[in-house]
Amino acid sequence: MRRLTSYFLAAAAAVLFLCSLLVLVSAPTEWLWIVAIVIGEWGHLVAIACLVLALLSFRRGGLGRITALLALLAAALSFLPAVRAAMIARSLPLLCTSAFGAEATPRAREADPFSVAGLLRREPASDVDISEHVYANVGRKRLELDLYRAKSAVGLQPLIVVVHGGSWNGGSKEQLRAMNRHLARLQYTVAAINYRHAPKQPFPAPVDDVFRAIDFLKAHAAEFQLDLTRIVLIGRSAGGQIALSAAYAGREPSIRGVVSFYAPTDLVLGYNKPSAVLDSNKALEDYLGGSPAQNPEGYAAASPANHVGASTPPTLLIHGALDPIVWPLHSQLLTERLEQSGAKHLYLRLPWATHGCDANLSGPSGQLSMYAIDRFLAAVLSAP
Repeated sequence: MRRLTSYFLAAAAAVLFLCSLLVLVSAPTEWLWIVAIVIGEWGHLVAIACLVLALLSFRRGGLGRITALLALLAAALSFLPAVRAAMIARSLPLLCTSAFGAEATPRAREADPFSVAGLLRREPASDVDISEHVYANVGRKRLELDLYRAKSAVGLQPLIVVVHGGSWNGGSKEQLRAMNRHLARLQYTVAAINYRHAPKQPFPAPVDDVFRAIDFLKAHAAEFQLDLTRIVLIGRSAGGQIALSAAYAGREPSIRGVVSFYAPTDLVLGYNKPSAVLDSNKALEDYLGGSPAQNPEGYAAASPANHVGASTPPTLLIHGALDPIVWPLHSQLLTERLEQSGAKHLYLRLPWATHGCDANLSGPSGQLSMYAIDRFLAAVLSAP
């Protein structure tokens, strides 16, 4: 029985060690991508489990010492994202000031971009009111949004419109609600929207739905206590492409800025360099009605990188360097275009992170991202 336990512990240590390597290399399969999110953003908890495993194994002879060594290596790798986040945190305040200015006061109480203690922080959910509204009926499709507002909110508040991800063919407004609650606690009103999905409703239907939602909120601004001269769009993945496209379209002058998490910004590039773990070309064909050869105009129109200009609003890009679904090259390309145009921007590159790295707001990526977003919102929404 003792030998069987030793083999079991050794196998567990080997699996944990192999999984911990995902903070150094991009996940090659879909299920390992999910593991990479856990290791990257809850790695401190994985590290604790590895240390316990090392203590249980160390006195179990030669195999036990090998097991303990593997477990210790896995613990070190699992905690590496926190170490690297602490290093980025040293320069992030200056980067934010350089990109967006220091004149605005952030609303969050956290003075530092990252802290180890913050890894264990849990934010309350009971201090925010959430109400659901139908913002449009398009044919038989009811388009809904969730409105988040702090119970302590007084007076008119700026609006943040959040656009979910899901490869343009799935997902919902209930995706990753923790960020919406966090922003509402900072005295912003957050509208998380549903939109029409491909292939039944291809581009530009989702972008049009963003403007439909804004029009609805304008019509009910007094009821919802909204300051609709100050709007920011936030999108994840496919929702990031939609948010960037809406912000860069120039149709709504009240959009003061846009935040993009790991979004495709050049859809021809996305087709020619597809995802390593998902069928991204099928998603693009459904969204744009075919390949780039079949619909070059559609791919050009749907690529935010093609629409950067002198009037482009301030942009915050957040992307994991190990993202196997939307390659970080997309954010790098858009950054280059923004630099050439002179538009205000910041690219927050997270070396250990993968697609979906904001799943844990208290994790390394979550803390750095929310600090950058807080500084961004304070800057772009403070000016008259």
